[in-house]
Amino acid sequence: MIPVTETIAIDESEIQEEFIRASGPGGQNVNKVSTAVQLRFDVGKSPSIPVDVRERLFRLAGKRITGDGILIIDARRFRTQERNRADALNRLVSLIRRAAEMPKPRRRTRPSQTAQVRRIEVKRKRAKTKRLRQPVFPIDG
Repeated sequence: MIPVTETIAIDESEIQEEFIRASGPGGQNVNKVSTAVQLRFDVGKSPSIPVDVRERLFRLAGKRITGDGILIIDARRFRTQERNRADALNRLVSLIRRAAEMPKPRRRTRPSQTAQVRRIEVKRKRAKTKRLRQPVFPIDG
């Protein structure tokens, strides 16, 4: 079990890892060794994640979630498989932790009366400035 929060833990069997060749630094090693990790986690069918956290995770992950509800994380930052595996797992855990945080409810606020008056005064001054810039046409009579 991989601990995420006090209440959420993910079973290792829910995570699939696939090793792929990474681009970038590494010399000839890049062409021979598959060091990059593609981690797959089925968010839609995971029994470890509560429903509310799952919904927030879908919103947070964005393009990283497929239409089937599978979260894909690519880790190719390091030159070794072990470090890329750890990086991918850390990124998954941090994403789930962010989704597990309850969003703070928004309290509706209104601008103060002073702020409203100040806003109207600024608008009035701006309108006057623009009005003064307009050409004055003589009245034919």
